Amino acid sequence: MARASFDELLEAGVHFGHLKRKWNPYMAPYIFTEKKGIHIIDLNKTAAQLDIACAAMKQIAKSGKKILFVATKKQAKDILEERIKPTRMPYVTERWSGGMLTNFGTIRKAIRKMNSIDKMEEDGTMKTLSKRERLQLSRTRAKLDKNYGSIADMTRVPAAVFVIDVLKEHIAVAEAKKLGIPTFAMVDTNSDPRSIDFVIPANDDATKSIAKILDKVAEAITEGLEERKNTKDKVKADKEEAKSEETEA
Repeated sequence: MARASFDELLEAGVHFGHLKRKWNPYMAPYIFTEKKGIHIIDLNKTAAQLDIACAAMKQIAKSGKKILFVATKKQAKDILEERIKPTRMPYVTERWSGGMLTNFGTIRKAIRKMNSIDKMEEDGTMKTLSKRERLQLSRTRAKLDKNYGSIADMTRVPAAVFVIDVLKEHIAVAEAKKLGIPTFAMVDTNSDPRSIDFVIPANDDATKSIAKILDKVAEAITEGLEERKNTKDKVKADKEEAKSEETEA
């Protein structure tokens, strides 16, 4: 897993914080200086924190558990979907539904409803319904897919939550904290880092900055998944070899 270099982060504009008057004093340890009234994030600290976060996420992926990614702000949602979808990790880019974690059973019911509509399509039940009923079900399916389609494979509460912009996603962070779920986040200079377990001090508004951080995160998760697959393949091969030796004996 290649560490993000200072120059890489600099080029992506990860260091640009918010106006000094908008700062959160608890971000002071991560601020390098102030330039023209704007706080500049210490990229050496960003690189170190990103390293720690990526190593932890790699281990979660390697253990076969899920990390839920949350980014509903306009400049982050498309980038997040593009980077995270290939890893098969669940993500939320539309509105955060209150209780998505703390009332997970209800969310699972909604996902089951979506799956049952799909099954009706597959087994032909849908064709036996009236046009009006079909239309109603199609609309319900579309609405459910928009809100929950990207978490349809999340059969249990995730092992961790990653958010972009802790101010905007404060409900997701609060729900994770309530359940004791570890939190990872890109935290800008206007935010309070105290509620986050793995703080990545970074510009959470610029698309290039968001993309750079997510590239590293996705790379770490992919490595974890590959190592998991290799371990399983090796165990399977060893079992087959042992079985073959037993047969020969």
